[in-house]
Amino acid sequence: MKTYKFKLHSNHGNRELHKTIDGHAHVWNHFVALCRRYYAIYGKYPGKKSLMRHLTKLKRLPRYAHWNQLPSQSLQDVIDRLDKAYAKLFSNGTSSKRSGRPRFKKRFLYKSFTLKVAGWKLLQSNNLRIGKHIYQYFKSRDILGKPKRCTVKRDSVGDVWIIVLTDHIDMDLFRPTTDNNAGFDFGLKTYLTGSDHNDYESPQFFKHGIKTIKRANRNHSRKVNRSNNRVRARRNLACKHRKIANQRQDFHWKLAHDLTDRYDWIALETLNLQGMKSLWGRKVSDLGFYDLVQKLKYIAAKKGVKVVSIDKWYPSSKTCHVCGEVNQDLNLRDRTWQCPNCHTQLDRDRNAAINIHRVGASTLAGEDVSGSSPSNPC
Repeated sequence: MKTYKFKLHSNHGNRELHKTIDGHAHVWNHFVALCRRYYAIYGKYPGKKSLMRHLTKLKRLPRYAHWNQLPSQSLQDVIDRLDKAYAKLFSNGTSSKRSGRPRFKKRFLYKSFTLKVAGWKLLQSNNLRIGKHIYQYFKSRDILGKPKRCTVKRDSVGDVWIIVLTDHIDMDLFRPTTDNNAGFDFGLKTYLTGSDHNDYESPQFFKHGIKTIKRANRNHSRKVNRSNNRVRARRNLACKHRKIANQRQDFHWKLAHDLTDRYDWIALETLNLQGMKSLWGRKVSDLGFYDLVQKLKYIAAKKGVKVVSIDKWYPSSKTCHVCGEVNQDLNLRDRTWQCPNCHTQLDRDRNAAINIHRVGASTLAGEDVSGSSPSNPC
């Protein structure tokens, strides 16, 4: 399966799509209220099939006759989303991540609806038919495979995007082996410190654009609630945030391709992101370590590159890579330190990268290397 995402041309014709998304928000809120009342009375979730039958009955009533103007498959998809949300709620944590109960959503917070087979069709050039209306989108690349599903999504700025799922399977990106491998240590000032002295600096896009964000945020806070000026100010603020997010995502993709082109296997540390956020807050979120790792694993799988993650509690910064001595007195303020055993002067990040590379190589060889103490969040 392959997914394509395109932006629709912004014009007055998109009002129909906004109305359709708002209509699905009404359906979602109705069934959330229904499930809560049912659970309060009977102590259980009514089930997907019962909700589907109830949806069919409601569409026959005059009060809900306007639901017939919405695509039938997208209404069924609303029930599917609600059923998945309750499945996560009632899961015991083994099969999927447990979450809270589904909540009501305001119209502008409900983002999308999905059309499976009927109700949409890709036309020639960059035209798309949804229902009885034809829309144009920015066709940045050709769509390969047979289209299976289309999702219409509205972002915080108010722009409308289409996400097309096809049955095309990408071929693996075969490349010649380089016989290079390295370990990398994540950092705040230096984004990646390599064991082979190949480093990548931190871009910190949010830090560079924070003045623009603050200015747009102040402008938004001054506007009167529920006024058109406040809506425009909110969209302007969302546009600034979207630009920074796009810059960060572009950096991650380019870095992932550069690493997978340079190395045959890569060793990384497993980060405790929640602990890091409690110490450094916004800076950790700005760097987006988790998103980079996910993109790196995706690209590496296509190019045949191995990505190894070492144990979270392995003291990579506190262990001397020369003699293996563990310095328990090392703290976060010490950027360089001298090994008390072999008296080697060590750079904290470089030493950690070398240890990560060594442990990653041992993991590939089949050895099990773990930390000496779970209390050292290096």
